[in-house]
Amino acid sequence: MSQIKKKDTSGVKRMNINVPTDLHNSFKATTAAKGLEMTVVLLEFIENYVAKNGTVTPKKGRRG
Repeated sequence: MSQIKKKDTSGVKRMNINVPTDLHNSFKATTAAKGLEMTVVLLEFIENYVAKNGTVTPKKGRRG
């Protein structure tokens, strides 16, 4: 039997967001035209945002 290889997703958290269709289509077309993947561009944006705005330590709840 052949083994099905899965992507290595250890240490990765999936995010889902709602984006207007027109914006999604424009973003997809723009990144494709530049030979980039949407995920790579979004990760770069998130990394820059966190670097600029700092990391906030979550407050512990009553049970934490």
